[in-house]
Amino acid sequence: MLFAASVSSVAAQVPNDNIDNRRVLRLEETITSSTTGCTVQRSCVDERLTGKCIEYHNDQWFEFTPEAPGRYFINIGGQKCRDVRGVQLVVLTGQPCQPATYRVLSCTSLGTQDDVFVTLDSLRAGQPYLLDVDGYLKDFCQFTLQVSQTATGMPVSYFPPNPTRLLPTASPVVELSWIIPDSLASTPGCRVMRREIHQYRSTEVRYVPVRRDTYGRPETSYAVADTLPGPGIYDYQVVTTRAETGPAAARLRQWWYAYGTAATMPLPGTVPNRDAVALPLRKYPNKARLSIVVTDPATGRVLLAQQLINQPRNARQGELPVRKWQDAGLEKIAVEITCHPIRGDFFTDRLLLNLPAPAARP
Repeated sequence: MLFAASVSSVAAQVPNDNIDNRRVLRLEETITSSTTGCTVQRSCVDERLTGKCIEYHNDQWFEFTPEAPGRYFINIGGQKCRDVRGVQLVVLTGQPCQPATYRVLSCTSLGTQDDVFVTLDSLRAGQPYLLDVDGYLKDFCQFTLQVSQTATGMPVSYFPPNPTRLLPTASPVVELSWIIPDSLASTPGCRVMRREIHQYRSTEVRYVPVRRDTYGRPETSYAVADTLPGPGIYDYQVVTTRAETGPAAARLRQWWYAYGTAATMPLPGTVPNRDAVALPLRKYPNKARLSIVVTDPATGRVLLAQQLINQPRNARQGELPVRKWQDAGLEKIAVEITCHPIRGDFFTDRLLLNLPAPAARP
């Protein structure tokens, strides 16, 4: 609570909230900024270009012009956010505040506060590139930003959890296996990263060095076991480490595991019961991307934030297990559903739902 208050109290608007005052970034320069207090210049953005990725809320602008062509990395780190969601980044070309001239090169929503990088290939020398940073799903964040020729942190993840990717497990011990391709044979080792869905950042739970034979040839197949600390939804990623002259870190595998009855996301194949509420997802178009944020209506505290691809025929997709909230004494939840259809503009619905009376506990 003290942290949230400290972030919210920094309400001063940064000068580059206005695109005319966009901050020019120099190569390898690291800057610190905050989305708190920022507003959106609606005439300078067009959500039809990025509607499947971003809903503008508190954006700010940067510009970078490479002196040499090639590959560059946008390093985002040091995130301190009011919620768990982090920032989002749009990289584009075109005339500032003339959306008809924009061409989007990259659109990324982080969903965590991990230190990550976004790769931009084949940038042109002398070509100005615009960077627009916003708080993901209306989050308020302090962050560092750097344009560099060296990647820092983990590669950005494009795979948020949804019921079709969740792997339910009845055991706290999970088995993880992966292959190192020949193109990454120079990597010194692999980091096994784990994050429970409500945690801000991923934690390295295992470092696995690359094994080599007497001729220096690397082994390609690896497997480890990890023990989950308790019920929940867990994101596992296996990320290579970078050799001094090798390629940037790369993600080899990613899994989402659901363990135990306290998991706060619907699991495929579960039976509806009194410990769940059903969201009205059938009203939204098939294959639309839905961003769902659940909060405590009394305090505004975020209880759950998730994204999914709508499957109207999958009735279980809209079930929210609520036992943890019932145990906390909540009687209602506020739900905000932002729909990004395949075609057309996004829109947002806001619901206030009553939680069912708790089922009898054994």
